[in-house]
Amino acid sequence: MRILLVEDDHELGAAMREALVLAGYTTDWVKTAGYALHALKYEHFDLLVLDLGLPDCDGTEIIRTLRHARNNLPILILTARDSLDSRVMGLDLGGDDYVVKPVAMVELCARIRALLRRKLGDGNSLWRLGKLELDIAGKLARIGNEPLELTAREWSLLAYLANSAGRIVSKEQLIQGIGGWDQELSANAIEACVHRVRSKLGNAGVNIRTVRGLGYMLGEHNQ
Repeated sequence: MRILLVEDDHELGAAMREALVLAGYTTDWVKTAGYALHALKYEHFDLLVLDLGLPDCDGTEIIRTLRHARNNLPILILTARDSLDSRVMGLDLGGDDYVVKPVAMVELCARIRALLRRKLGDGNSLWRLGKLELDIAGKLARIGNEPLELTAREWSLLAYLANSAGRIVSKEQLIQGIGGWDQELSANAIEACVHRVRSKLGNAGVNIRTVRGLGYMLGEHNQ
């Protein structure tokens, strides 16, 4: 899961990014609305953590822009504005949750997990195919009752493919979806990661199929 963090306070932004990375999220951090809108236009993210008090414009303009474009990206508003009117306005504009600073990092991560579960539908983060079960929010994988040991990158790749199960995902989509700006992923690195994950799936009853010239598709063995 890839998060865009928009926060202009250097100390707070650095602490939040560190906490999110330690929680297993690929996290890119920008400090202005302009950079945020550019990133959101050209790259894929699974969730936006948005400060409203930005130096170039109010963060609510980002929410308006996204919702006007019918972009349903989950948005967690993070701000020092603690009045009821401010919270109601942020949510009415299209924010999905609202956290008032200062916020404990454990609460921030818990709210992000809740939003990601909601994104998956019915608040359920469990995904199953064959004997493979993924807890997307909890970042846990099992084959039957046995835990599946994956590195952070392997988990991100498998979760991305699971979210697109039955559809072809290109290498370029994987590079953008699981790699942040500080991670220079190449097509060869994606191929190597796919090979490792494929070998670990074993008797899960699912397979990562290579569709020559197009990319990869996760499905059951008979697909």
